[in-house]
Amino acid sequence: MRILQLHSNFIVFKPIEKEIAMAEEDSKEERRVEEVVVLFTAVEEGDDAVLAQKAIDDVAAFLAKLKVNRILIYPFAHLSSNLAKPSEALKVIKAMEAYAKKKGIETYRAPFGWNKQFTISIKAHPLAEQARSYAPAAAEAAAKPEEKVSEALKAEEKLKSYWHILKPDGELTPIENFNFKGHRNLEKFAKYEISKVRASQQMPPHVPLMKRLEIADYEQGSDPGNIRWYPKGRLIKSLLEQFVTSEMIAYGAMEVETPVMYDFNHPSLANYLNRFPARQYLLKTEDKELFLRFAACFGQFLMMHDAQFSYKQLPLKVYELTRYSFRREKSGEVVGLKRLRAFTMPDCHAFCADLEQAKQEFKKRFNLCISVLSSIGLSKDDYEIAMRFTKDFYEENKDFIAELAKIFGKPMLVEMWTERFFYFALKWDANFVDNQDKAAALSTDQIDVENAKRYEITYVDEKGEKQHPLILHCSPSGAIERCVYALLEKAYREQQSGKLPMLPLWLSPTQVRLIPISDSFTEKVEEIARKIAEHNIRVDIDDRAFTLQKKIREAEMEWVPYIIVVGQRELESGVLAVRDREAHGKVQNLKIEELITRIIDKLQGKPFKPLPLPLNLSKRPQFYG
Repeated sequence: MRILQLHSNFIVFKPIEKEIAMAEEDSKEERRVEEVVVLFTAVEEGDDAVLAQKAIDDVAAFLAKLKVNRILIYPFAHLSSNLAKPSEALKVIKAMEAYAKKKGIETYRAPFGWNKQFTISIKAHPLAEQARSYAPAAAEAAAKPEEKVSEALKAEEKLKSYWHILKPDGELTPIENFNFKGHRNLEKFAKYEISKVRASQQMPPHVPLMKRLEIADYEQGSDPGNIRWYPKGRLIKSLLEQFVTSEMIAYGAMEVETPVMYDFNHPSLANYLNRFPARQYLLKTEDKELFLRFAACFGQFLMMHDAQFSYKQLPLKVYELTRYSFRREKSGEVVGLKRLRAFTMPDCHAFCADLEQAKQEFKKRFNLCISVLSSIGLSKDDYEIAMRFTKDFYEENKDFIAELAKIFGKPMLVEMWTERFFYFALKWDANFVDNQDKAAALSTDQIDVENAKRYEITYVDEKGEKQHPLILHCSPSGAIERCVYALLEKAYREQQSGKLPMLPLWLSPTQVRLIPISDSFTEKVEEIARKIAEHNIRVDIDDRAFTLQKKIREAEMEWVPYIIVVGQRELESGVLAVRDREAHGKVQNLKIEELITRIIDKLQGKPFKPLPLPLNLSKRPQFYG
């Protein structure tokens, strides 16, 4: 069972429509509850009435501290992907309600099985937001021996940070003295970072979008945070992987491949695990305790330990696209494509002779990351940057940090520490701020001052002596899944502002949809499709037995960039009436050659893959809905 517990001034909610067949009957009236502890509750497989009582006992103890005696139980499936069957979940919810009333708690409950809209006002005190997790006793006992938390993760939870804003001119201003006027997104990001509250209180907009567009979905048969990718989603993901990899090879990185699991007791690895703030998945074989990697560092560092190289080859760059990296994120934080437990991470390490060389390479990669995000479809307006360092590092490298601020050209959030807790001396990360005012890191780079020595990685210097290099850790895009999350959240935001939502043309599964005005034109339309496809443009044909209006509407719902209805007039004149989504759906008359040229120009420099679905929509399965 997962519970997001919020001490609230009030909550207003209204059932809109039934989500499941066995949804409770309800009047659909708007309800308001004042001065209440709201329990957003997801019932998981194996939960029962005993667990329900345990949860309410904990809530009762919490209410006593707050001197409050009113709760609202709000069924909220989005906190977990390991949900109980609806019939079992409703029994547990009702058991919670009955037991709470029996204990004398004033209890309200939102209807089960409904899509609801709500407005909530949360108190500002430190205990107002709590995430709780419950498991049946047997599962809980079995899980405890497996829990191993790194020292870095423990340190991160206790870390004292000093927050500033770094302006493009290099001026560092304490955050309380900075005027956020004109920097609303940065203000949201700063509040999110400082609060350290990561759990989502409601479903992010990209989740229904990723399902409706048949991009991705939760996989109930796996661990939470492991996603299934439908053909369209696999195409998008594959194109992003291909693009980022080509950019890193052009940058000069050598692509490698390394294992996904490592010996927990290997001396170098065991030490590094305690320097990296992440939770691991553990495996056991006959004679070893293994963990699944959460980055490409382990394999690349072991590889470079065995390699021989000199100062003449520095900076030396090694790259891997990890499919997958694994982090056992807290279940209440696992949501959609934003925070996963298995993800695809482009990971590039550069081995540098000294700090001056590292700083020059760091600056080059900073520009490269900004360029990669721009090519993916995310401009500087779409994300905020956090720079993280110790006070000593800043004092010694002010000019360098000011250079980075000037390159970005926008104020950046700074997290400063009095002493170094982690293996890096400097880190930056680009963060997309979504429609719930939550943030997720995309591109990042770090100057690692520890791991070359830890892994005994050495190079030969000008005097023939062995030295430990500095290591830069860079992901030019961040997790590929997060790029899709950011693009969907951005599209939703644009839709809210009155624009037509869409993916970048090069990532749109179908780039051109042809709609024959009747079955008699299908054969000729197929000829047009073949001509378009010859130029590496993804095209399909809606030959289904629907009305013309419905076909156009469905193409629009799929965010198809170019929609063309083809009839006798178009075939005779050779001029197509092209509905251009980027031009707000405006219809333009173009010859087929003109359309092809326009699309090719827009796709310059981007990878291509054919559509992994039948050309004719009538031959396609429906994966969702």
